[in-house]
Amino acid sequence: MTYAAADLVQSVDWVALAPPTVITVAALVLLVADLFLDERRKPLLGWGAVLATVLAALSLLPLVGERRSTFCLVGDPGSCSYTADTFALTVQLLVLGAALVTALISLALVRDAKLPAGEYWFLLLASTAGAVLLPAARDLATLVIALEVASLPVFALLALRAGDRRGSEAALKFFLSSVAATAVTLMGISLLYAATGSLHLNRVATGLEEVDPQLETLAAAGVVLTLVGFAFKTAVVPFHFWVPDTYVGAPVPVAAFLSVVGKAVGFVGLILVTLLAFPGRADTWAPAVAVLAALTMTVGNLAAMRQRADTRHSAVRLLAWSSVGQAGYLIVPLAAAGYASGEEPLRVVGASLSYALMYAAVNLGAFAVVTHVARSAPANRLTDYRGLFARNPLAALALGFFLLCLAGLPPGVIGLFAKVAVFGAAVDAGLGWLAVVMALNVVLGLVYYLRWTALLFQPAPDSEAASETGPGPEADSAAAPEPGSAVRPATGSGVRTRTATPLRGPTALAVALTACVAAVLSGLPQLVLRFASTTLF
Repeated sequence: MTYAAADLVQSVDWVALAPPTVITVAALVLLVADLFLDERRKPLLGWGAVLATVLAALSLLPLVGERRSTFCLVGDPGSCSYTADTFALTVQLLVLGAALVTALISLALVRDAKLPAGEYWFLLLASTAGAVLLPAARDLATLVIALEVASLPVFALLALRAGDRRGSEAALKFFLSSVAATAVTLMGISLLYAATGSLHLNRVATGLEEVDPQLETLAAAGVVLTLVGFAFKTAVVPFHFWVPDTYVGAPVPVAAFLSVVGKAVGFVGLILVTLLAFPGRADTWAPAVAVLAALTMTVGNLAAMRQRADTRHSAVRLLAWSSVGQAGYLIVPLAAAGYASGEEPLRVVGASLSYALMYAAVNLGAFAVVTHVARSAPANRLTDYRGLFARNPLAALALGFFLLCLAGLPPGVIGLFAKVAVFGAAVDAGLGWLAVVMALNVVLGLVYYLRWTALLFQPAPDSEAASETGPGPEADSAAAPEPGSAVRPATGSGVRTRTATPLRGPTALAVALTACVAAVLSGLPQLVLRFASTTLF
């Protein structure tokens, strides 16, 4: 079949492409603007980044309730590279919300740590642009490009603080793991292309059902390698080894960004390739995903339980291991989807999306409070949170609420509802053993979440306040207090005591924003849980 030259010309749907386009243009504008602003006006770049995320989020409004595609194959309008549907818009909203909170809690960091403002905001928005593009990608090439655009800027963000040994180490570990994940993914995609002759997800699905028997081994290897590559990005056990040291070595806002956006890109990639490209191979990947979910939540929760307040363990390290455990819960419905039939898998995976929205809001809120505490306690040990309620009641109450949400306890009942939705997906799919493992892990999570919550309201003995002689072996990456911190030497004793730093400014706004979202979702859980019964694609 031949086509006239006019038939090969496609119109670009800029309305559908608006979210990633707005973020990309804003990143370039801020980078150029940095050249013309003096030091006094550099903070304007940060507020420009905040405005860009808000504008990108507003650009989602014309797309609500619609399904719009662009960059489609000539003669096959069903095979497109970019599709804005319910699933894509929901994940894009999650990513932009996370970027907004990250930008707010980064404003003080960029100012006090004297980071290069233009580079920081450009890198943050560039990574956000890749993460916004990824959920709308409907071919394997676009998926990998979006994944790399979301990952590459984070390398530089991790190592942006000059002379920071831990930051450089974190950047190196993240770089090596990402390179390995990308290499494995590209190998898998090349094998899939050889076996099916296409990169579009719907055509790959058709090709795998009709694959030549002589290419069966090639196709199976392509499926496995592609899934392994995305599992690296999601920090699924045993591909999680880079997470703790990377989070601890990163600036706290960057660790917050990684915990939500970095995890989201891998998680969304897994959903897209399993449900849209590999539905006919569910008998292969569904049992594997179920086992990985059980391992991930168990390893993450057991490691988080080892972070105790009577040692020098870092609060960020605890949140890092917690995020590994949460990744296990996230992929439980994905495993359940492999055992469903018809359009049911597309509805089952909605439970994962419901859980991801809850997790994003409360985890970012917890990191926002941790960012605030880090200003007066750069080591950011768990012991620094003892007596936080006496020093800063609002920060302690907010952090306690976020931890209870993660644990699934009142008043943070949105965490409970989200866990029930995930649990129900496993039971309905006949994965009773996985539901039991999840129930046991929820109990394990209660231990360290409640232990940290109780610490906030305990009195801080003078001896503990006087013991801060420097960061411990597992302390956060800052080796010295940030400018403006409230650490001062005690008179005549040679030890340090810490005074309260009020929760205010952009960090307070970020805490208030995430707390409001978590509170509204706890009161009206149907706003999120409706995804658990909705066909998203």
